[in-house]
Amino acid sequence: MLFVETISQALLYLCFALLLGSFLLCLVSNTYRPNISVPKSALMIATGGIAIFSFFPVLQLILYLSPDIGFAQTLQSVLLTFEVGKAWIFTCILSIILFIFFIWFDYWKRALYAYIGIAFTFILILALGWSSHASSYDQVWGFFSHSAHFTAVSVWVGILFVISWFSKDYSNWSNFLKWFTPVAIVCFVTTIITGLVLMSFVVEFEDYPNSWMLPYGQALLIKHLLIIPLLAYAMINSIFIKKKLITDIHFNPRPWTRIESIIILFIFSATAALGQQSPPHETTVTSEEVSKLFMMFYQGQLHPEMTIQLESTPSSISFAILGVLFFALMIMSFIKKTPAIVSFLMSVILVFCLYLSLILSIT
Repeated sequence: MLFVETISQALLYLCFALLLGSFLLCLVSNTYRPNISVPKSALMIATGGIAIFSFFPVLQLILYLSPDIGFAQTLQSVLLTFEVGKAWIFTCILSIILFIFFIWFDYWKRALYAYIGIAFTFILILALGWSSHASSYDQVWGFFSHSAHFTAVSVWVGILFVISWFSKDYSNWSNFLKWFTPVAIVCFVTTIITGLVLMSFVVEFEDYPNSWMLPYGQALLIKHLLIIPLLAYAMINSIFIKKKLITDIHFNPRPWTRIESIIILFIFSATAALGQQSPPHETTVTSEEVSKLFMMFYQGQLHPEMTIQLESTPSSISFAILGVLFFALMIMSFIKKTPAIVSFLMSVILVFCLYLSLILSIT
């Protein structure tokens, strides 16, 4: 069940990104982007996916409470009295309206239709922020931070994903990078700032290493480590490809943007896993099962009320050096015209090396 819920939430994020990216690119002149074609059926599936995948947290709560009062009564109670249930009803209704909108209108023909689609999608993002864990901790800052965080991610990832997988060619790519690079930078900075705010609701910064013992902390750590290869590909796709297109107009940049989008899908999965785990401030090592992944690589003794301290060891330094090496090889693989898949494999090894470097430095 945990695996299904994690995948469903990752797909939910992807549905939002696909919708928002499609609507935004519709507003961009053809001279400032490649030719793209997103099937209406794909957007309708994404809209339906939002209604379906956003129901999984509601279903999880219903299944948790139903043994005491029965499924039917629990369903009614959760949908009508819990914020997560009321938010899902609103999401479902709005998704149906957006689905009908795609049937009746072609957003590619008039910019007004794209603006309407953006408005619908943004309201759906607000509904997601309303029912988020952060909003339950702080109704104002939690709601605002989660909504801003998810909007920034959806704009950045949505444009990148649509361009990577639905472009017919790679014409006007240099013109595309001129405006997308600053947009991506703004979205990334916004994501980092709001992400730190969201993290502060559940993990004190000084206790961040202690959270690694729990499944929640493991998912958070992996998410953060995945940002490193993401930054490498962002640098390749913005700086190096821009220079490459000046000297070689026939160079195809799409394989590299697709790799970046795949890394982002991994980050989506890690983010989804966070929502399925108990935050550290709600549990302790003595009351919750320690992460199996943590125990697989941790070499020391685990004891109650354990506090993690980090200290450089020969093993941790060695893996850190290997991580730096594979980071450099990711960049070199582009310069040496190596297939993008080779660079992707190096990014996976990079994350693994940095993970081992941190775990093996625990004392």
